[in-house]
Amino acid sequence: MSFVIGVDIGTGSTKAVRCTLDGEVVAVARRDHAPSLPRPGWAEMDPERDWWGDVVEVLAELDPTDVAAVCVSGLGPCVVQTGDDLRPRRPAILYGVDTRSTREIAEITEQLGADAILERCGKDLSSQAIGPKLAWLRRDAGDAWRPQDRWFSAHTYVVARLTGEWVLDHHTASQCDPFYDIHRQDWAADWVEQVLPGLALPRLVWPADQVGTVRREAAAQTGLAEGTPVVAGTVDAWAEAFSVGVRRPGDLMLMYGSTMFFVQVLAAPTSVRGLWTTSGVEPGSHTLAAGMATSGTVTTWLQALTGGVPFDTLLQEAAAVPAGSEGLVLLPYFSGERTPVYDPLARGVIAGLTLRHGRGHLLRATYEGIACGVRQILDVFGTAERIVAVGGGTQGGLWTQIVSDVAGVRQTVPQQTIGASYGDALLAAIGVGAVPPDTDWTRPDHVVVPDPATAAAYDTLFEAYTELYPVTRGLVHRLASAGD
Repeated sequence: MSFVIGVDIGTGSTKAVRCTLDGEVVAVARRDHAPSLPRPGWAEMDPERDWWGDVVEVLAELDPTDVAAVCVSGLGPCVVQTGDDLRPRRPAILYGVDTRSTREIAEITEQLGADAILERCGKDLSSQAIGPKLAWLRRDAGDAWRPQDRWFSAHTYVVARLTGEWVLDHHTASQCDPFYDIHRQDWAADWVEQVLPGLALPRLVWPADQVGTVRREAAAQTGLAEGTPVVAGTVDAWAEAFSVGVRRPGDLMLMYGSTMFFVQVLAAPTSVRGLWTTSGVEPGSHTLAAGMATSGTVTTWLQALTGGVPFDTLLQEAAAVPAGSEGLVLLPYFSGERTPVYDPLARGVIAGLTLRHGRGHLLRATYEGIACGVRQILDVFGTAERIVAVGGGTQGGLWTQIVSDVAGVRQTVPQQTIGASYGDALLAAIGVGAVPPDTDWTRPDHVVVPDPATAAAYDTLFEAYTELYPVTRGLVHRLASAGD
């Protein structure tokens, strides 16, 4: 029997799975890493060590023999420049959590027009977009700028190291605003020339396309057989949505991880200010997406702040706190915020602290603050036919229950919650024709239903949450500027 391998490069770790062609997971491997935060507003990773190095290690651990195909997804969109030798010229700039390109966002928006960008690209320019990050690199490099350099996101860098091919899947390209036309699903070549003249562009492919095979050098490093097919892959959140069957118009994935992420499949492209319209995973498809800047990372911060107490202990304490955290309200904007406020200078705020509040209150308030952000975003999305909850944060049940209670939504939790790497394995199998294109490996486990007893408390909390950001924004901006 041949197997397929899926590898996902996340913000906090690289995870890989080895699966049979009917979706059974036979082996799992993981390597932890963390982004570097060298300056306020900067978030970086070392592509050689954190991306390629981790992938080499997890592939070796999985037993990379008898493999029909491999597919890689990754955090993104990110950007790293290399020469033809694929050696990074500097650390990779991460997705929307890196807010260094604020100046470039404003300049490009003025140059092309905010309404024109929204209509053609499906979203406003923000720290999530690749175009301003590339413009920042040009400004920072000065005369050393090389427009003919190759540039990659996390998964496409690994694909290049495996195959030598420079490709970019349509979904990731659709986050390279303002360089991709969401309606034509092709490069917006005229805008590329206006913003970054001469910029070289990778070949566009769809996530399940086979783009090459493993080269001899990569085979020697990874243990994969030379000639093993490699499938394009995509950004991790979209691979994760694919892994749980979010493939029909109206389906929405809610991902609980280092950040909170939303992906909904659309019947047709649309432009919604405050959200991101992108190309989807399957050829010709479109999705609507949103992402918060920090979620699980705030709980990690809180655990460290309280002395590294076992997380199960924190969860038990938080579960014992009543809805509303006895008057605490938390804004989870610890790294600025993406949707819905698009404010790189936003910062975390905890309001209502008293001497009776303990660490359990703080964790519950964190979950409730994130849930309020989810409710804000779902209000903009409108009605979803089906919400599927995925990610490590679904374990234990408290976080998902709080989100259902605050937002008033039902969430289906699947049996298999490994994540994007599982979606990659399915993409690999589809990409080489080992299974039909409509194959779906997901199975539901349980449904999280809102508790009506909490509705009144959470309506009051949500009202306070939505009022807190506007009234603190000016002060927080001054503090953020002073801290930078």
